[in-house]
Amino acid sequence: MTALLLLPGMMCDARLFAPQIAAIHDRAVMIAPITGHDTTAALAAEVLAHAPPRFALAGLSMGGIVAMEMLAQAPDRIAGLCLMDTNPKAEHPEVAKGREPQIASVRDGGLRAVMRDEMKPNYLADGPRRGAILDTCTAMAEALGPAVFVRQSRALQTRADRQDTLATVTVPSLVLCGRDDALCPLHRHEAMHDLLEGSTLVVVEGAGHLPTLEQPEVTTRALRSWLDRVDRA
Repeated sequence: MTALLLLPGMMCDARLFAPQIAAIHDRAVMIAPITGHDTTAALAAEVLAHAPPRFALAGLSMGGIVAMEMLAQAPDRIAGLCLMDTNPKAEHPEVAKGREPQIASVRDGGLRAVMRDEMKPNYLADGPRRGAILDTCTAMAEALGPAVFVRQSRALQTRADRQDTLATVTVPSLVLCGRDDALCPLHRHEAMHDLLEGSTLVVVEGAGHLPTLEQPEVTTRALRSWLDRVDRA
């Protein structure tokens, strides 16, 4: 069985993948933090330094961005690629500019307010678990702290465009997103699906930016199907 390496999104930890970790028992599952550097290149290099020689790689949101950087750095080590609710493009200048007031607010002690008022509420689809998921997101962010927010924001601001990198992928790949993801919309995932030869595209109904928590059963089934393809390749 191919080992699975999971990369969480911005200001998230292993709790982002808790349902999948609980459900996948037939292989080694690792969660790598992406918290210690302020560039995606350095984050990717650190994950690779501690990863197995070859593995299936899945990342959500910022985790997907770092996964694409890992693919650029060490394509031969990645046995399969899963990109969830993410973006292969470089940061748009207006988005990069918009991070500055968030960084200033977080440095002034406003991390909880930024996460609850500006970021995570816009990420989630309506549903009975929305409040509980938002609480989990806030708890993850507070556990990581303001310095991580600043480093991750800087890494996102300066990230490279990896569309050309995706066009070189030959391993089994999965592109997955929530139907209602306003941050990384469906058309962006359709474009990644087109770039990734032979990839599977899964659109999760009733989910926004965090389908691993919003629709965990559907997401886990898609991951299992992809991992089966990776094992057979």
